[in-house]
Amino acid sequence: MSYDPNSRWAPYGSGTRAPWQAGATVDAALRAYMARVYNYMAAGLAVTGIVAYAAANSGFYAAIVGTPLIWLVMLAPLGFVLALSFGIHRMSAATASLLFWLYAAVMGLSLAGIFLVFTGTSIARVFFITAGTFAATSFFGYTTGTDLSRAGSFLMMGLIGIVIASLVNIFIGSSALQFAISVIGVIVFTGLTAWDTQRIKEMYVENFGTETIGKMAIMGALTLYLDFINLFMLLLQLFGQRRDE
Repeated sequence: MSYDPNSRWAPYGSGTRAPWQAGATVDAALRAYMARVYNYMAAGLAVTGIVAYAAANSGFYAAIVGTPLIWLVMLAPLGFVLALSFGIHRMSAATASLLFWLYAAVMGLSLAGIFLVFTGTSIARVFFITAGTFAATSFFGYTTGTDLSRAGSFLMMGLIGIVIASLVNIFIGSSALQFAISVIGVIVFTGLTAWDTQRIKEMYVENFGTETIGKMAIMGALTLYLDFINLFMLLLQLFGQRRDE
């Protein structure tokens, strides 16, 4: 699928590309860029999984549960996300990349508890379910010609509702509410995956040829990484088999 560059390209003539040549250049570069985003995301997930498994099986996670250190482990990922989201424009691509890898590792520490709560078989099963769902919806977001921005606004409102409901459920501990949160959350993050993929693609086309592309790839990977992790955790609540069952 080609992009009509419109005003982003100067009239062609001597020393300039014709519109169809410019569009083909954007298409080829976009495919390479999206592959870079997905590779970053997949590598981040691999780091998270390895760290989570190691922390759970080494006894480190169990040792810090019930100590103040667990709060640092649980809240640190939020700090990295905020640092990347608000400071990305002031840092170099190398610094942003380092923060992304550190974030993936710290997220692994915070998720290590799932190996103590759920069986390894069910974790693997849910991971592959998540991967299949993510791949299908991200592919839809990449290829569809429909503008998903309006749906994205509703999905963001749904996300805010999920966060509020989750905070409330911390105090009331309702299994029925948790089930509803998980079901609605799966729908929301499935939609967000498609919307975020489309946004990442469109932002690249708008900034084609600028020096910010490297940092944009990291932020795009972070966005899709968060969609994947949240979708995985919600599906695990629905389909994961607990060790005490």
